[in-house]
Amino acid sequence: MSTPCPPRPAGLAVSGLDQHYGSAQVLRNVDLAVAPGACLAVLGRNGAGKTTLLRCLTGLIPASGGTIRLDGADITRLPSDRRARAGLAIVPQGREIFADLTVAENLRVAARAHGLERGDAVDEAIALFPALRDLWHRPGGNLSGGQQQQLAIARALATRPRVLLLDEPTEGIQPSIVSAIEGVIAGLKGRITVVLVEQYLDFAIRLADAFVVLARGSVVEHGSRETLNHNAVSRHITV
Repeated sequence: MSTPCPPRPAGLAVSGLDQHYGSAQVLRNVDLAVAPGACLAVLGRNGAGKTTLLRCLTGLIPASGGTIRLDGADITRLPSDRRARAGLAIVPQGREIFADLTVAENLRVAARAHGLERGDAVDEAIALFPALRDLWHRPGGNLSGGQQQQLAIARALATRPRVLLLDEPTEGIQPSIVSAIEGVIAGLKGRITVVLVEQYLDFAIRLADAFVVLARGSVVEHGSRETLNHNAVSRHITV
């Protein structure tokens, strides 16, 4: 059997996105767009609404208003499983791997859930994180935090996404693994669209083509890497 061609990256556009938790409004009229194959960094302090934004994009929580479009198709009301099959994959903050399953099983379950040929999809994902090969039969719960993060990213990639959403991938990770993750994300550009939520500004600057800065649920700064005011961004993300 021949290896399937990887899917093309998808454009993602958000317009007027609102989200409420009860009476509290968490996202306010958020607009953003990322071109196919580009990397968009979403920056902001804790509590700015970054994770809520990603959860709205994947359908894990409903948007209260606005639209989400994937390659022009309105996916705002699609359930999360249909968005995943359309090509959205998330690496959540905290990783959320299956602790009782081995590295191999974590990857195979992800590929199988998307109807993919397990060997091909898993091999493609593991090739990006070869250190996981030595941990192939180890339960996910027995991995270090950095190893779990690599597994979480590989698991998302085993679904062959068109858009990869990453929530704080460097949080609590040792520098050598941060470098490995950076190399993988850099290598994905042009092949997969990436939305990167990150507080490590230097990491984001090295990877992102464009930036959006959230404060209290609203976009307060946005622009390309070349035009963004780094001092203004620093003010909004520094505690």
